[in-house]
Amino acid sequence: MEGGVNKDLSNLKTPSTDEEFTDVLLQIRASKTPAVINYGASWCRVCNQILPAFQKFSKEFSKLSFVYADIDECPETTQQIRYTPTFQFYCDGERVDEMFGAGEERLRDRLWLHS
Repeated sequence: MEGGVNKDLSNLKTPSTDEEFTDVLLQIRASKTPAVINYGASWCRVCNQILPAFQKFSKEFSKLSFVYADIDECPETTQQIRYTPTFQFYCDGERVDEMFGAGEERLRDRLWLHS
């Protein structure tokens, strides 16, 4: 996949179909583990700029589950997304926060808040 998302990182999931993304969402809701979903697109310059930081943070914030969902690979399950990147934060299986746009320090602060 473009952007260099490493599918081997256990703390970072990168579903590449609507079915896989639906499974990931079900896991987030069932596990009650705090999670962050990064909705992006391979053609989005800002998404590609923040992706390396998102990957780095997935190692730094080990108590959070990280998910990168490409809106073009998961069109049915991401059709509510209007801006890329969009970050959604989950706690106890429920969405509790949302952040639009990039900004490494903004993202780090939000991750710290939700971890």
